[in-house]
Amino acid sequence: MTAPFRLEALAPDHDRTGFACGVEALDQYFTTRVTQDMRRRLTACYVAIASATSRVAGYYTLAAAGIPLSDMPESIVKRLPRYPSIPVARLGRLAVDRDYQGQGLGSAMLWDAVTRAARSEVAVFALVVDAKNEHAEAFYRRQGFVPFGLVPRQLFLPLKDVVSGRGCAGD
Repeated sequence: MTAPFRLEALAPDHDRTGFACGVEALDQYFTTRVTQDMRRRLTACYVAIASATSRVAGYYTLAAAGIPLSDMPESIVKRLPRYPSIPVARLGRLAVDRDYQGQGLGSAMLWDAVTRAARSEVAVFALVVDAKNEHAEAFYRRQGFVPFGLVPRQLFLPLKDVVSGRGCAGD
């Protein structure tokens, strides 16, 4: 039996033209601008490919970032060195094409991003996301992300439990 999707880095041969998740900003970014950001080394993009059709069923982007230590919850701060900022991976965008929504693909792509960030040779403390709306925020909270800082819908997931093999909320 073949897995319904495979996750891989975005490549020139992936057809992005028909992608439509229902959020114009996410659709337009993927179809017109993501490769520019990749060439500039501003982001990495990963796609979920439907095994049966070879269509792009979803995508997400990852980039390196730093967040001020003062934005983190005190329970986390007391366990960290007093550096001005801590290294994180930022999940910039995550979208699933309308034809594939409701199949758990968003969660699968999120945990692929968590795993990539946790296994990176460049150390990062957490995966950070700025949820676009209340629906997205609820999705990330169900996956174990927690709010931080003063920016609404800014969430993070510490990666130490993922690295240590203690599991994650998406399992």
